[in-house]
Amino acid sequence: MTAPDTPADQNRPVPVAQSASLTGTLVHLWPYIWPGERADLKMRVVWSMVLLVIAKALTMIVPFTFKWAIDALNGQGSAPVAPSNWMMWLIASPIVMTLAYGGTRILMAVFTQWRDGIFAKVAMHAVRKLAYLTFVHMHELSLRFHLARKTGGLTRVLERGRTGIETIVRLAVQQLAPTVVELAMMMGVLLYQFDWRYVLVTVGTVLAYMWFTYVATEWRIDIRRRMNESDTEANTKAIDSLLNYETVKYFGAETREAQRYDVSMERYERASTKTYTSLAWLNTGQAVIFSIGITATMVMCVIGIRNGTQSVGDFVMINAMMIQLYQPLNFMGFVYREIKQAIIDIEMMFGVLSRNPEVKDRPGAKPLHVNAGTVRFEDVRFHYDPDREILKGITFEVPAGKTVAIVGPSGAGKSTISRLLFRLYDLSSGRITIDGQDIRDVQQTSLRAAIGMVPQDTVLFNDTIRYNIRYGRWDATDAEVEAAAQMAQIDGFIRMSPHGYETEVGERGLKLSGGEKQRVAIARTILKGPPILVLDEATSALDSHTEQEIQDELEKVSRNRTSLVIAHRLSTIVSADEIIVLERGRIAERGTHMQLMAADGLYASMWNRQREADEAREKLAQFGDDELAEKDEQAGDVPPARDAAE
Repeated sequence: MTAPDTPADQNRPVPVAQSASLTGTLVHLWPYIWPGERADLKMRVVWSMVLLVIAKALTMIVPFTFKWAIDALNGQGSAPVAPSNWMMWLIASPIVMTLAYGGTRILMAVFTQWRDGIFAKVAMHAVRKLAYLTFVHMHELSLRFHLARKTGGLTRVLERGRTGIETIVRLAVQQLAPTVVELAMMMGVLLYQFDWRYVLVTVGTVLAYMWFTYVATEWRIDIRRRMNESDTEANTKAIDSLLNYETVKYFGAETREAQRYDVSMERYERASTKTYTSLAWLNTGQAVIFSIGITATMVMCVIGIRNGTQSVGDFVMINAMMIQLYQPLNFMGFVYREIKQAIIDIEMMFGVLSRNPEVKDRPGAKPLHVNAGTVRFEDVRFHYDPDREILKGITFEVPAGKTVAIVGPSGAGKSTISRLLFRLYDLSSGRITIDGQDIRDVQQTSLRAAIGMVPQDTVLFNDTIRYNIRYGRWDATDAEVEAAAQMAQIDGFIRMSPHGYETEVGERGLKLSGGEKQRVAIARTILKGPPILVLDEATSALDSHTEQEIQDELEKVSRNRTSLVIAHRLSTIVSADEIIVLERGRIAERGTHMQLMAADGLYASMWNRQREADEAREKLAQFGDDELAEKDEQAGDVPPARDAAE
């Protein structure tokens, strides 16, 4: 599947209408409605406008056929016409005029629906392109942005924005302008068929109607915005709770989660109730204003009939004209309300589009060329907030084909190093190079293609095992995927599953164990085949048995690759070529395992604490086994030792 075509001037996301104005929104939407590179879509726009004019012309004829039929039935209008003058006879025939009335209405409906069908592709293509741009832009924004946003709220912004764009394109472009034209045409018909007083009353009605609609809609905007905020909050809480389903169960927090969700839904209930109540008041006011206008014109027509200046057909016609006027007028009120609400729905999406990516390729950035694969950090400083510096001038090198481990207490800045290497953030100062190339001077896609990552907490896509392994290299064949799984020691487990490689892993991979997920992560890294490997506490969340198995596989994968290992459990990095100990953002110690143990510093202290903790766990496990055996003995499941001796 290819990405939707993008106008040449739309290669970057557009900063749209921060003031949330209709004019600004339409200006920025226009390149998607009239795409320069799509002649077929532009032809659809033109053809739909032609059909619109035809449909509106037929709309103007309908009241006249109604009038002529009534006048013919009432014996008014022209004198009796002989059948030989067939044209005048047709006009004077009530049956013919009634048939013409029905036929005109049918044609009007046919051309209107035909127009809507032709324009639908234009509208939906515009929605698709903007949704695509927004989705791409979300991935271009930095990790800082995504860590500050909640996934549920962000997906809701995308969903509502997509719907809002569809509403604006469909209503504003396809209906708003045609409705204005129809109103103007009706004013001309009123002036031609009646007189200026009818036009004056009608214009006054229209202006009063539009003024009331504007004032009432502006009042409803804040109500709608509060409803959207409550809806987003409730949706975010629901997604967050369901993604953490197991945690909720572990702590028996179902009731608490339901209460949190209900609090947000209560706010949504209040706001949505106000929304519908205010809509009822709006509709009532509009109906009152228009009823006064139509009554005034009909009274004027009754007076004209009594004076002999107008016919009964004129009375029916003015009624039909006013009702016909009410339809586009009422639709204009609907269009205005819907567009204003759609702008509110998409203003957060436009806000996302208007954010400039914090990390972006420099002009003229070239692809990264990896020869040996030497990684070097040179006086690197970094802070998330200016008042809180994370890394304070660290310098080290990972030689080509060697393994360097980063260890240190929590909060020392270990994981920040891997994020900086992937350029998920830009440095505050200093530089990071790969084979002498500053990573800020190369294309991000080529940089990340050269680095493989096995994280601490592998999150899988809610798809098949094959899909998740192939994610490492999308053009890999099935045979290559299966070969990578064999190297990661997970092929046997996969083939034992009922659906094999087509087994669904569930949301975030919850159907797999921790070890199985890590093996999938290893398999897709093997499939990617990067010259540089980052292991970010890849085994810290596993039990000791699984940890050892995964560690053996990781050592095979990292062999002859430049490897940066970020470790919590020190037993996993004793064979590293160099170990760097971080403390409070600075390098406190560095050397091999033996050198650091001999120095008896921070590393040795951390090693001893972990050994003591491991021994304590072993004793607790042994104590638990002994206690269980004693209970079994007391229950008679195991014969006492003396009975066995006897």
